[in-house]
Amino acid sequence: MDVINEIISQSAIGSLSKGLKSLILSVFSSIVITLFVMLLALIINGGSLHFSFGY
Repeated sequence: MDVINEIISQSAIGSLSKGLKSLILSVFSSIVITLFVMLLALIINGGSLHFSFGY
C-alpha cells in the first residue's frame, strides 16, 4: 500500500483533494474493469462472431 500511495503522491493527481483523487481513481478502475469484462466476453464468445467488411 505504501508503493501505491507513493505513486499517487508523485503523479499529477497528487496535489488534488482526497475526494477528487478517489473520484479519478474510481473512474479509472471502472474503465479498466469494463475493458477486462469486454475482453472476457470476446474470448468466450469469439468463436461465434462473424465479421464482414464492405469491400
